[in-house]
Amino acid sequence: MVSGFATSEGTKEFSKNSTVNPENFNIFQDLHLSNIGIGTYLGNPDNQTDELVKNAVKQSVSSGVNVIDTAINYRAQKAERSVGKAISELIQEEKIHRNQIFVSSKNGYVTNDADIKEDFMQYVMRELGKPGIVKEGDITSGYHCMTTSYLSDQLDRSLKNLDLECIDLMYLHNGIEGQINDISKEQFLEKLKSVFELYEQKRDEGKIKFYGMATWECFRVKNDNPQYLSLEDIVNMAKNVGGENHGFKFIQLPYNMSYDQALLQKNQTIQDKSVSILESAVTLGIGVFTSVPFMQGRLLAPGVMPEFNDLKSSLRALQFIRSSPGVLAPLVGQKSSEHVSENLEIMKIPPISDVDFVELVKKLTS
Repeated sequence: MVSGFATSEGTKEFSKNSTVNPENFNIFQDLHLSNIGIGTYLGNPDNQTDELVKNAVKQSVSSGVNVIDTAINYRAQKAERSVGKAISELIQEEKIHRNQIFVSSKNGYVTNDADIKEDFMQYVMRELGKPGIVKEGDITSGYHCMTTSYLSDQLDRSLKNLDLECIDLMYLHNGIEGQINDISKEQFLEKLKSVFELYEQKRDEGKIKFYGMATWECFRVKNDNPQYLSLEDIVNMAKNVGGENHGFKFIQLPYNMSYDQALLQKNQTIQDKSVSILESAVTLGIGVFTSVPFMQGRLLAPGVMPEFNDLKSSLRALQFIRSSPGVLAPLVGQKSSEHVSENLEIMKIPPISDVDFVELVKKLTS
């Protein structure tokens, strides 16, 4: 297994050696992180897609991207394995060192293993039920589980899939979204506290460096929605569990020119002031990665997005997101070499300045 984790020195060296515009790295938690990341969500669980994802990760890293995002349930564990092979090959080819890249994964959803030809429930019962990793009632109607025994097991599987001794960031994957139909908000928060306790333990063991929450609804909906969570409350929970040096430092949520709630909806409260989730994250010292930059291609259709900066549609989408104050990087799902090359043209130009971004938002919302 590959040892090490992303470090200040390693990521800084990567940013200096990169051929991209030097303004395209954000410094957060003393790490130099590219303001575009590669995501690995979609695709068939087959060997052909494995090769495409592996090559896309390698091409992205070679093009100046050092943020790689995956999840154990993506392509039924094969996405993690593709990422692991890409990292191993890049290191063997002496293209990178482990301390130069930031790798995140997610656990929470129940998944099978696409490399084992077995019925989904047969796999779950044999691999998880029979050994007592999950018990009756642990898995929700949305096939989600956040017991500590399950998440600990899944973390070990993720490490094995990725062939890494340490994952830089482990997210709880759609926690309240996967649980709230079966339990109360109070029960969920008790479970969340136990998850944070587990993640702090795994930090002590050197298996993860940071943890966070990859979400869909909870930080974008209004505060009367059952799925709503206060980021300040979650950070305070992390402080109570892990002290001032707790590892809860990141969230992930959908954000693009259509899903604009993270920027425009003031659904969070900081010191009695209503703010957006992006403003709240900046105030609380939480880094934000964003998903679905193209809404799986729907935003790229002719005439859907307003034009600005004389950029093609895919680059406009990425430029808007990565220029939003509080966003570290959009995570771009890309497999073909052509799409990687096309999307990463954005790394040759700087993001929009804060002043120009404010003017752009005024123009787009007027």
